[in-house]
Amino acid sequence: MRIGILGTGMLATALATGWARAGHEVAVAGRSRAKAERVARQTGDAVEAVAPREAVGGRDAVLLAVTWGGIEDMLRLAGAPEGALDGTPLIDPTNAVAHGVGALLVGPGESAAGRIARLAPGARVVKAFHLFPPDRWAASPASAKAPVTVAMCGDDPAALKTVGDLVRDVGGIPATLGTLDRVRQLEEVAGFVIGLAFAGVDPNSAVPVVPSAAVRTGTGA
Repeated sequence: MRIGILGTGMLATALATGWARAGHEVAVAGRSRAKAERVARQTGDAVEAVAPREAVGGRDAVLLAVTWGGIEDMLRLAGAPEGALDGTPLIDPTNAVAHGVGALLVGPGESAAGRIARLAPGARVVKAFHLFPPDRWAASPASAKAPVTVAMCGDDPAALKTVGDLVRDVGGIPATLGTLDRVRQLEEVAGFVIGLAFAGVDPNSAVPVVPSAAVRTGTGA
């Protein structure tokens, strides 16, 4: 695929590395061209540094990997308000939460993904990649001890399939929770995990191990 990445931080670098390793053509853009060029140098020949508008034009998917406070500015630089992402799967891995607390920064009944969808009219927004640390995606899938599940929400089946393929390419297992109507629930999970971690509690110890419905009913493959 031809993948655009808006952002030059750790998650952008990790997924650029993983997707380039899987054979995809990756373009990275940021508010700083120098930082985008640094990411390209770190991640190999299959990754190029471009301007934000170039990162979204003619792409099979775009990753929006910037901090919550920088979302609106980056989408503006990419031309999203004018429809530059119309019809494009737009992956939202953002966590709009208070640092060290985990409380959502969006208003009651709102979601980060929903706001992004409004800022990028026509984009096929898919929430994904917001729970695991970036280094999980930079490592080769063959070196991982066990695959992890990437929970996703999105309204468009084709966009969900595209993002699901990209999840598999970096060693994850995609699992769709539902449409964007349920995405706030998924974002609250991130706040729960972050809040516990900053409180010094292992989030894994607070989540019971429950077999899936397929396992309980004997309908699994």
